Amino acid sequence: MEEKKIKHYSSWQQILLVGEGDFSFALCLANAFGSASNIVATSLDSKESLAWKYYGASTNLDELEKLGCTLVHEVTCHGMNYHPVLENKLFDRIVFNFPHAGFPAKESDLRHIMRHKEVVKGFLKSAREMLKEDGEVHVTHKTAYPYCEWEIVELAKEVELSLVEEVPFELYGYPGYINKRGDGSRCNQSFPVGQCSTYKFSKPLWYVFW
Repeated sequence: MEEKKIKHYSSWQQILLVGEGDFSFALCLANAFGSASNIVATSLDSKESLAWKYYGASTNLDELEKLGCTLVHEVTCHGMNYHPVLENKLFDRIVFNFPHAGFPAKESDLRHIMRHKEVVKGFLKSAREMLKEDGEVHVTHKTAYPYCEWEIVELAKEVELSLVEEVPFELYGYPGYINKRGDGSRCNQSFPVGQCSTYKFSKPLWYVFW
């Protein structure tokens, strides 16, 4: 089968998408590949709640099903490696775009920053257990203040993941993808990406061969 690519992703890779909002990112990849048989796309929300939170979610899910995507709902990013559908599965790429802990306080609030960091660190720890030997974990994240205070690279080091590279994230590179706030009364609204990067992490060699 001919390999098809979009940005950092290939139809030959087994891809796990975490924390999907309206599933437009999953559909973007699937349309680029002409199939979603290599994609597992998950959401923290239930399938029922997606329908009222995001106007386009139901249509996107229907399209993904037709393209062969594995859809899994009510998956927490901290315990995804123990989910009955996901346990014992390994992936080439595990992707979490714009992780967030919700909106109980201002983004600059120190306690809120700590909540965000707990979310990201828990995800990275769980994702590490689901990576193939040469696999990568990708986290797309704003880099301006206060988001830089999350210290994504340091969090990865704490769970024994090494930075492969940091590359600028360009929304136009993913046709059809609409980033969502995901929480609160404006959950269906998009937000300015601004300064933003995709961080790529992998297991250090000593961990792979340990």
